[in-house]
Amino acid sequence: MRLLQLTPGTGNFHCGGCLRDQALVQALRARGHDVLLVPLYLPMVAESPGQTDDTPIFLSGLSVFLERKFRIPHWLDRVLSWPTLLRACARLAHLTTSENLGESAVAMLGQDPPDLNRLLAWLGAQPRFDVICLSNSLLSGLARRLKESLQAPVVATLQGEDVFLDGLPEPYRSRAWQRLAERCAELDGFIAVSRYFGEQMRARLRLPAERVQVVYNGIALEGFAPADQPPPVPTVGFLGRMHHGKGLALLADAFRRLNIPGARLRVAGAMTPADKPLVAAVRAQLGDRVEFLANPDRSAKIAFLQGLSVLSVPTLYAEAFGLYLLEAWACAVPVVQPRHGAFPELIAATGGGLLCEPRNADSLAAALRELLADPARARQLGETGCAAVREKFSVQRMAEAIERVLAAVAHRS
Repeated sequence: MRLLQLTPGTGNFHCGGCLRDQALVQALRARGHDVLLVPLYLPMVAESPGQTDDTPIFLSGLSVFLERKFRIPHWLDRVLSWPTLLRACARLAHLTTSENLGESAVAMLGQDPPDLNRLLAWLGAQPRFDVICLSNSLLSGLARRLKESLQAPVVATLQGEDVFLDGLPEPYRSRAWQRLAERCAELDGFIAVSRYFGEQMRARLRLPAERVQVVYNGIALEGFAPADQPPPVPTVGFLGRMHHGKGLALLADAFRRLNIPGARLRVAGAMTPADKPLVAAVRAQLGDRVEFLANPDRSAKIAFLQGLSVLSVPTLYAEAFGLYLLEAWACAVPVVQPRHGAFPELIAATGGGLLCEPRNADSLAAALRELLADPARARQLGETGCAAVREKFSVQRMAEAIERVLAAVAHRS
């Protein structure tokens, strides 16, 4: 099949959606499909060389933002799409207010963004696509014009849109959800990354059950392996963006309650300028018992995971999936996660960890202490998770399942 993958970039840090899409594109190409990956808004940040295509950036995030305030000439869209300029602006994203984000979100779902015609003209000059794939349903405002211009069906992945939309202030939150439901009615299919999230989004977007297929995320397993030796001291790890919603402060509080001599907390993942105050607060709270590794590449991330006794990312919100769990299990590291979102589903599918009560530092500390005090059990859970990931959660397994979904959509069209 000839496929188009449209994925928003972040500009300066790794995100789960980008990593998932980049790995999926490579796996589909390995299966013989011709896949074009096009970044939107900001440049994509690759974990390894060769994961992004040498394609222009369209729907510049700077253009979209400025268009809400001013009428900008079309020739300026090209200037505002320069990767260097967009990367610089991405570092200032924390200065954008929630009201501005709300206005942009509602507008993107209700009217054509600036630069859309340039995107459609560029795509129209490419060989015909069999299916257009949107990284998430927030891009569904583009679907009608894409289908009309390219004469191809559109499929969107459902992977965590609720966290962004529910974080908008009113009246933008309600307007965005309503417009999203209207736009999604125009799409040809959806791929949910977990049963939990598929059910959530079917209900909130009023989608027929037959239009939503569940395909678990998978990771490229090359390089991931259990450590040769356990860490020299009990080591709790956190892998994800270092901000409040991911539960970093909660994990620091639980770690402080462990009272295990010599124990260490190691934190790795994306750190934006907006996250630095929280990082400073955790460092002040735990002193030399905590260390941070900001924005690691793939090899550094694997080495980080291999140095852990247990991983926990106790998100305050119900997460749609959590690629970091697969990465920890691929290194035979057990996990402790809150009992909400997709976490119970994933731990049941792998047998790779324990659940604790959400937003509860005492419950989290008790589960961490249980594994740190019983290395044999922790090792058994990690090994069970590792075997399950290699059997069920490889990127090849994900690509095979998504190939079937896309082929069915293309056939119906």
